[in-house]
Amino acid sequence: MILDERKARILAAVVEDFINTGEPVGSRTIARKYGLGVSPATIRNEMADLEEMGYLEQPHTSAGRIPSERGYRYYVDNLMEVQEPSEAEKDLIRRQIRSKAEELAAVIQRTGQVLAELTNCATLATVPRGGDVIRYLRLVPFGEGKAMVLGVLDSGEVVRHFLPVPLGVNAYDLEIISEVLNAKLKGMSVADIKATLLQELRRELDRHHKLLEQLLEWLRGASEQPGGRIFYGGLSYVLFQPEFHNIERLRTLLGLLEQEDYLCDLLEPSAPSADGVCIRIGSEVKRVSKFDFSLVLVRYHLHRDLEGALAVLGPTRMPYARVAGLLLWVANSLNEELKEILG
Repeated sequence: MILDERKARILAAVVEDFINTGEPVGSRTIARKYGLGVSPATIRNEMADLEEMGYLEQPHTSAGRIPSERGYRYYVDNLMEVQEPSEAEKDLIRRQIRSKAEELAAVIQRTGQVLAELTNCATLATVPRGGDVIRYLRLVPFGEGKAMVLGVLDSGEVVRHFLPVPLGVNAYDLEIISEVLNAKLKGMSVADIKATLLQELRRELDRHHKLLEQLLEWLRGASEQPGGRIFYGGLSYVLFQPEFHNIERLRTLLGLLEQEDYLCDLLEPSAPSADGVCIRIGSEVKRVSKFDFSLVLVRYHLHRDLEGALAVLGPTRMPYARVAGLLLWVANSLNEELKEILG
């Protein structure tokens, strides 16, 4: 149902005032603060209609109104204008991205913390493993009878592994093996390594076939691990939100954040808006028994199929326009800055 202009403006005013104050909103407040050009009596009648239609709720008989879940959804889908971050906020975020831009996990973790500070909500972020696409491999001696494998993935993540080295294999041999592996495997995923390529590797590294098989076995195992690490932060900010003074509500939130499979499921986008923001309100947040939470989610893309998620999790009384603007700007900045560095 599409609301007429006056009802829509009153609903927007109620949502925005409740987001700002956390207090039920009365008709006199709307008339005084939002300049709608109609009397408090008219606004009161319209608010009663909006309540009957399911867009507003009245927590107490003598209180003003607050948005219902349906009211928030209508506001987000039809009335909200995404707010662009201030220049100071952009500069703060930009510095975090550039400060450690070659360490993707550190960038995402710190950026999530800054988002928590700016929104006073919890933040969630996934760091892609880079699939299993290899940018660089090197074997270096590490004591007697042992070598360390250094691998750099598409995400910029550095992985390490130790392998036993057969007798007679020296530093020069390891350098030659590294050169062959980089020439053959750079830019490929483990899944892309076909039988013909394996034959080539075994032929060129025939003397070191045992070491090669151990290395390939490790690569296969690494590629089968879950594809993304999850960071979350900002719990200290959530504690100050009035909605989470309720111990049961807070316990529910903390319980959710301990379930990694739930978080992975939660960070999968569904039906994003045209600008790329996915907003889930109340009961749309999966597996929550008391629907007091909302989630605003964006994806960031680096290159190839490499992508991660950034999300803000907080009460349904969330400043959606501001949060969506911050997340979109961060995602776009990550796309541009990190693409150039990770190349």
